[in-house]
Amino acid sequence: MSLISPIGLEAIETVPLHELVYKRLTHALMSGQIEPGRKLTSRKLAAELGTSDMPVRAALLRLQALKVLTPLPTNGTLTLPPMTRERFLDLMKTRQVCEGAATEMAAQHLTRAQIRALKLAGAGLTQAARDQDIARYLLCNYEFKFTVYRMCGSESLLFLIETLWLQVGPFLRQFAGKFGGDLSGILTLDHHPAVIDALERRDGPAAAAAMRADIADGAHFLNEHAEFF
Repeated sequence: MSLISPIGLEAIETVPLHELVYKRLTHALMSGQIEPGRKLTSRKLAAELGTSDMPVRAALLRLQALKVLTPLPTNGTLTLPPMTRERFLDLMKTRQVCEGAATEMAAQHLTRAQIRALKLAGAGLTQAARDQDIARYLLCNYEFKFTVYRMCGSESLLFLIETLWLQVGPFLRQFAGKFGGDLSGILTLDHHPAVIDALERRDGPAAAAAMRADIADGAHFLNEHAEFF
């Protein structure tokens, strides 16, 4: 009896639904698409995502364990915890350390295609600022930075950075309404061109310094102008 020999196809990977939901929620949080103070329930999120309640509950429990979300007295309702000035400054200082290191590590690994993607994201956030679109600006900022960080070669460092962004990402919406009501003023804090220039030259230390400056200038501005609890 002859058997049909395999033809070299790889098995199709299946991702559990709760993992897909978790990735969708973490992306929304890190890119500032969920506003601080918004109340989240598994029922409403399940309806929005077009899924059942259970995978959303599992994702929300993971976020609660990471202290990204806190429960309200209302049964089943979660919200982003209030941001204090002290907590914000601590998060931003830690971001400088972790993201500076990741940028320097990634400098030798970014491909030409990824450099082009960085330039597109940089152009996108510039246009979003001029269009007064804070949601798109934050999304492009997230895409820019994580294109770099994912190439650092360290899963543990990337995990730390993602955890920091889960906490601080929504608060970055505080940039909206500042700069005298003109979001394009945020471009005065923008060090993305310097990051790209250094990465194109494979100059890891210079790229890391520019990334840290980008984070530090944003932190300084928000420390002076944002509203804290």
